[in-house]
Amino acid sequence: MAKLLLGCIADDFTGATDLANNLVRAGMRVVQAIGVPATPLDAEVDAVVVALKSRTIAPAEAIAQSLEALRWLQAQGAQQIYFKYCSTFDSTPQGNIGPVTEALMEALKCGFTIATPAFPDNKRTVFKGYLFAGEVLLNESGMQNHPLTPMTDPNLVRVLQAQCTRKVGLIDHAVVARGAAAVTERIEQLQGEGVSIAIVDAVSNDDLLRLGPALAKMPLVTAGSGVAIGLPANFGLAPSSQASALPTAGGLRAVVSGSCSLATNRQVLDFIQRGGAALAVDPLRIAAGVDVAAEALAWAAPLVQKQPVLVYSTAEAGAVKSVQGKLGVEEAGAMVERTIAAIARGLVERGVRQLVVAGGETSGACVQALGIAQMQIGPQIDPGVPWCHARTDVEGLPVHIALKSGNFGGDDFFTKAFTVLG
Repeated sequence: MAKLLLGCIADDFTGATDLANNLVRAGMRVVQAIGVPATPLDAEVDAVVVALKSRTIAPAEAIAQSLEALRWLQAQGAQQIYFKYCSTFDSTPQGNIGPVTEALMEALKCGFTIATPAFPDNKRTVFKGYLFAGEVLLNESGMQNHPLTPMTDPNLVRVLQAQCTRKVGLIDHAVVARGAAAVTERIEQLQGEGVSIAIVDAVSNDDLLRLGPALAKMPLVTAGSGVAIGLPANFGLAPSSQASALPTAGGLRAVVSGSCSLATNRQVLDFIQRGGAALAVDPLRIAAGVDVAAEALAWAAPLVQKQPVLVYSTAEAGAVKSVQGKLGVEEAGAMVERTIAAIARGLVERGVRQLVVAGGETSGACVQALGIAQMQIGPQIDPGVPWCHARTDVEGLPVHIALKSGNFGGDDFFTKAFTVLG
């Protein structure tokens, strides 16, 4: 078997599919593994994305999991490593982006790497080191209210420096606009100044494509998924429609959502306004010991035979904080994830074969509840969100599944997703 070209480590499950989606669109054959595989790779692919659930766990544990993934990817012969985090760079002053990056650098004996969450297709751009979400700075986008990783500073150099022992610098847009040679020259300059990690500006896909060749010999690349569009060409690959082909879809359709992002709130509202069948999950009733999952499945059973159904715990920021105040941040989140995951499994047991999951942490919980070990990456629904095909441990049944990051997708995403499969 040919050596693996690109080995990727993603800090959550939706981010993993986001990255895999961009690699597939750029011509790579990609498999996504859920967690670090226990056996060697047995598929002829160009890239593997190892999906971890490490974004919000303790930094030491995130490092341990990431290094385990690195060792497995190295054993498969990966020629370059890609550490993928969210396009909103969401983290805390303790990490985990900085600590994991530095641990990977040390393990790879990598003296310099870049960092950029830029993903222009999803309106995430970086200019002068500041991260924008759409037309506003990150801290004005709703991310300042994130229940686990509120982002109140849009200056990525400051954010990353707070998490790192190594010096963090900037490759600004004026350099990127001049192309790969200018980027390489700037990297050499920064290294001479003692900088080991550089935030890179990018406001368009052209910027990312110009950046790509400058990263060809870098042992470790850290980024959101946007940088991925410029890497396959370094290995002589070009876009191909064959890379995204999936088996024919069938079966019942459903959506489960645990994200509280502004985008997902709009998507839930759009689905309901279109007349969709939707049920809200109340975290306080879960905390009170009510079997909310059983109630939701009883509600969904007759409806899903006729139309897609939506079960959601999505709520406005104020409501989320109220629940967290009563239950605690971590317990509130984990409790809802467990419930949504149980509902997802129950839906598959009842015939759902096309499942959309909204929210990074929720996606991780659902994939684990379904016993999914690997996913084949298919066609894009919206930027950063592809359909995937996977086998579950529910009697070995296959499903088409889409794992949507909370902030991704247009308002009509929940309706549009099913039209993509036909």
